[in-house]
Amino acid sequence: MRNLDEHSITAEVLRRIKDTPSARLKELLASLVRHIHEFARETELTEEEWFAGIDFLARTGRLCTPTRQEFVLLSDTLGLSQLVVAQSHSRPSGVTEQTVLGPFHIEGSPSRPTHRTDLSIGISGEPLYVNARVLSGSAPVTGASVDVWHADAQGEYDVQAPHWTFEQARLRATIQTDEDGRFSFKTILPKSYPIPMDGTVGEMMRATHRSPMRPAHIHFRIKKPGFDPLITHVFVDGDEFLDSDAVFGVRASCIGDYKSNPRGVTPFGDVSATPYYTLDYCFSLHPLTST
Repeated sequence: MRNLDEHSITAEVLRRIKDTPSARLKELLASLVRHIHEFARETELTEEEWFAGIDFLARTGRLCTPTRQEFVLLSDTLGLSQLVVAQSHSRPSGVTEQTVLGPFHIEGSPSRPTHRTDLSIGISGEPLYVNARVLSGSAPVTGASVDVWHADAQGEYDVQAPHWTFEQARLRATIQTDEDGRFSFKTILPKSYPIPMDGTVGEMMRATHRSPMRPAHIHFRIKKPGFDPLITHVFVDGDEFLDSDAVFGVRASCIGDYKSNPRGVTPFGDVSATPYYTLDYCFSLHPLTST
């Protein structure tokens, strides 16, 4: 078709993809075309603005590496990640809510013992002892794979270090639940921190005068066949950024009680020379066979 204008071009683009073999791909692409064309018309997008957007996305892509996902961070900070997560994992009341994966998860974290492993060896911070249990209803979930990771006391993840390798993994592990659905580990108290601001996402955050801060938390991913995989955080109650999380990931049900304790004998039987924290938390999985 010739002589297309800003109003007729959308219908022509949709006509040209009408024979797409995959019905789902056709649906997604057609909706994207309609929305992005309408966005351009509604805002009267200029050529300069269009090119600036293309340049922004190109620079975002160039920042991505196996240990840095700027596009995931962009999706997180626009609220898209949590929106998709929420509509993909609607769960009944009482089941642990899903949150965003975040840009710092790494597949293949070191496998650690089910109980009393220390993830914080050689890392400074306030000691934290975590005792957790995984249930489905009132039944323990045995042999579930628990992936745990979090930032250090300076708010940085291990993968943010230059030339990071798997041998340098810290404050992250994969743990199996025992026959009672329990697991435990020692680490350090998580702290609130800013998302990475040295890339294109940082440009967007500064341009919109948004806070880059994330409330203190530990990430958990729990998987076992027959259950909806759980990706969640356990946030620190009382953190000043709970209501302004830069990636919109806070859920009231995912706020944990990190209790302060005086120095002395810990729940693991060792002696802490400084005050320490404890976290007792129960995760509830949703069986895939449930209606």
